[in-house]
Amino acid sequence: MSASSDKVFDSIFFDASKDSRKPPSVDCTDVLINGELRADDGEIKPVHSPIRKANASGDGDDLIEIGRYAYSTEATALAAVQAASDAYKCGTGAWPAMTPRARIEYVQKFAVALKAAREEIADIIQWEICKNKGAAFKEVDRTVEYILDTIAELKKVENECVPMKVGGGIVAQIKRSPLGVVLCAAPYNYPLNETYTTLIPALIMGNTVVLKTPRTGGLCHVPTLKMFADIFPPGVVNVVHGSGRAVFGPIMKSGLVNVLAFIGSSGAANSLHQSHPRPFTVRLALGLDAKNPAIVMRNADLDVAVKQVTLGALSFCGQRCTAIKIVFVHESIADEFAERFAASVDELRIGLPWDGADITPLAEPHKPAYLRKVIDDAVSKGARIINKRGNQFDRSFVFPTVLYPCSLDMTITREEQFGPCTPIVRFGDISEVQRYMEQSEFGQQAAVFTQDAADLPKVIDFMAHQVTRININSQCQRGPDNLPFSGRKCSAIGTLSVHDALRAMSIRACVATAQNDTNIKLFQDVLREGESNVLRADLLI
Repeated sequence: MSASSDKVFDSIFFDASKDSRKPPSVDCTDVLINGELRADDGEIKPVHSPIRKANASGDGDDLIEIGRYAYSTEATALAAVQAASDAYKCGTGAWPAMTPRARIEYVQKFAVALKAAREEIADIIQWEICKNKGAAFKEVDRTVEYILDTIAELKKVENECVPMKVGGGIVAQIKRSPLGVVLCAAPYNYPLNETYTTLIPALIMGNTVVLKTPRTGGLCHVPTLKMFADIFPPGVVNVVHGSGRAVFGPIMKSGLVNVLAFIGSSGAANSLHQSHPRPFTVRLALGLDAKNPAIVMRNADLDVAVKQVTLGALSFCGQRCTAIKIVFVHESIADEFAERFAASVDELRIGLPWDGADITPLAEPHKPAYLRKVIDDAVSKGARIINKRGNQFDRSFVFPTVLYPCSLDMTITREEQFGPCTPIVRFGDISEVQRYMEQSEFGQQAAVFTQDAADLPKVIDFMAHQVTRININSQCQRGPDNLPFSGRKCSAIGTLSVHDALRAMSIRACVATAQNDTNIKLFQDVLREGESNVLRADLLI
């Protein structure tokens, strides 16, 4: 079946004669270094929305410009990391030396400012990466909620550290101290929320930060630049833009980075880490590749499985690390599941982000061509396109394709497709799925569908050694943020949740003394005076 691509969705694209909505004009050409917003000295390029104009020739006149984006130079990147290092000042800078109570006040002000910019940021997200309206607003709201939850968690952490530890003739107080300079890399698919799940914990624990915005999805950070400049002390937050190769490399090679918080590919993360002159000193918080399987057992409730796999595989067009990217179905129900799943996919609504659509234009310009390639590869090896609306392409619009039956030698079953194409693989015995997981380099999540309790022990006990979250009769997902978010193998290093992220961005520091009257009185005097930011008994309410 050849792909359909002759402007099949042209009538759905943006028609200014029928839609009064105005595209944004966002100027992402300023960087933030040492508290100063200044024009980037690198190349400036236009940013075009994935949304195209309707009724255009398609030879470039269908592009909609929504802003400009700067490509920071090596000199700018080095200035940013030096500013962060100077602000940290080996822990003696104003920010790391500040009490947790004082840092909380700064972060609370930022949360208020971010919430006030909700409409502006959500609008940019819809135009720039085509997240639908509900999801765009949810990203901002969830980010604000995450900040407030992080504040609450820090108070809990600090309060738990107040009591002294006594044992073995030693009296001690254990607190958490910052690590230094954190390099944060923002992803395009959750440019705000994913970024802030590392940036906010890093800040509130007393670290200083360099943030590199993504080339795709970078415009939504523009409203926050002035917030950072106005709210935080100089050098605490520094923001640069552009190519990862041009920016990340020099920053890591400087040796000034203490924590790498990176969301992207495992290959890029490995290269960045190794470019540091002392890589073993760098704390890693990495969210990387994933190939999350859904496993539909013979006793699954197919209504539940079809609904949850549709959501899990194709929410935001599958452009999520937590998306279901391969579906294993027991051979006794595989044909029925495939038929029902294909029908469910064909019911999805394609349209523009503000129209309440399920399927919107893809954010990455190269993705449609890649999806054509993997579909062609699968078909050449025996898979069929089983949904009636599958394999339809029109520039950035790609309607989801369901491939069945698939074999494990296909590109689509081996690589992370990160887009709207779902392979279905039949299995006769669960050991076949186990072998696939053992050989896979990915290990983030899995979704298991069954109504039989006897199915679960073997699957759960095996999967617990392959992935870090096993979802029963529900899709793979990140939330809620009080649950650990991590991965095995090439899928992650470190664990992120409201609880774990604070620990990822800090280290325990112990102040200890021999248990005698003189030393105890000395401790009591320091605690009473409240002059130390480490040895203190300040309860945060």
